[in-house]
Amino acid sequence: MSDNLNPMDGQPLSPEEIEAAAAANAADAQNDLQAQLAELQAKNAELADQYMRAKADVENARRRAEEDVAKARKFGIEGFAESLLPVIDSLDAALSIQNATPEQLREGSDATLRQLNAALERNKVIAINPPAGEKFDPHHHQAISMVPADQPANTVVGVLQKGYMIADRILRPALVTVTAPK
Repeated sequence: MSDNLNPMDGQPLSPEEIEAAAAANAADAQNDLQAQLAELQAKNAELADQYMRAKADVENARRRAEEDVAKARKFGIEGFAESLLPVIDSLDAALSIQNATPEQLREGSDATLRQLNAALERNKVIAINPPAGEKFDPHHHQAISMVPADQPANTVVGVLQKGYMIADRILRPALVTVTAPK
């Protein structure tokens, strides 16, 4: 009941005064709630703006990444193709000679093969050409036949066709003959 006492004189408040005090408290509470609502709406608008900007940034980054991947797919072989151009030039030059001697053809073929091997090496394409006696490796070699030989079993006897790898990936295994078990 102490809430219903006049703070000035300590006398009981009339119903009108109680009602007026209650209305004032309600108005204060409503003003506080409206201020909180306005603050929350402003914060919501700020977060919505940040969200939209972040979403746009992510979409732009995704689009740029897709464009970069498309360009890499389209032009990724450009360096390799560029390194093969001298080989093509050498072959064109060789074919343009009308009466080439066998020695000239051999010399030109050797030079062209060196250019081709250099172009492959620059692009990390490495030949797999195991020497006789090397242990057979099924990850790098493909056995075509087994032959008796004076070597330990499961070793390379000869290479029928070189293999190739790029970085650590096999493009083609070397075709080899291997020694038969004794």
